[in-house]
Amino acid sequence: LFGVIIIQNSKSPLDSALKCFVFFLISQPLVYLIQVPFSWMSWSLFKYYKYWFIFTLLTFPMGFVGYYTKKKNVLSMIILLPMLLFLMYLAGGYLSSALENFPNHILSFIACIIFIIIMILNILEDKILRIISFIVVIISFIIYILLSNNGITNPQYEAYKTIDNYGFTRGSKLEVTSFSAVNSSNGDVVLIENGDTYTFKLIGSRKGKYYFTITENDTKEYDFEYYYSQKRNEVVLRKKN
Repeated sequence: LFGVIIIQNSKSPLDSALKCFVFFLISQPLVYLIQVPFSWMSWSLFKYYKYWFIFTLLTFPMGFVGYYTKKKNVLSMIILLPMLLFLMYLAGGYLSSALENFPNHILSFIACIIFIIIMILNILEDKILRIISFIVVIISFIIYILLSNNGITNPQYEAYKTIDNYGFTRGSKLEVTSFSAVNSSNGDVVLIENGDTYTFKLIGSRKGKYYFTITENDTKEYDFEYYYSQKRNEVVLRKKN
């Protein structure tokens, strides 16, 4: 939303690109900094900033192209639609989270819907283009719900497990060397380093089952599985050997 506001108040494509880039270059580290005192990961959060820095670099060409939404014509709608569809995708995930664990992310869902409406009404003046944009977003949202592997029909989750509970030696070098999934294409396991130990970050969908191997000090291998238990209402992680 702030990117769109910046673009709409820029004087040229280059002005728009530079302003967007500088805004996100400054704002994203501040967002991480504000989160540090409230997150169990503390300063380890900044490990993820490298990905956001790549996104920040992309705000330059996006700001340049986005400037042409000021024309308020068919080209503006074409440029705007990817942003609207991305917000729609986020809204689907947030709604899924809210339905599974109310009121988790309900405000995020509402915000996405409001941003979609504001962008369409603010950027597009022609009624036909507005109607087309709303129709595309609504149809895409329905298709997302019906076909997505991780949306409303199969909510995605993130769970964290302390690695000390699984018999590893503190200070050991651990690495995920294999990963596979059943009944889901969405899943991942991430090792988050915390001093001389690690934390499992488990990503998956409610209908999936996941298997992965941890290698300790490049020698010993341990097989794990994890899945979401409807009965226990939690993610279950099991060491298989």
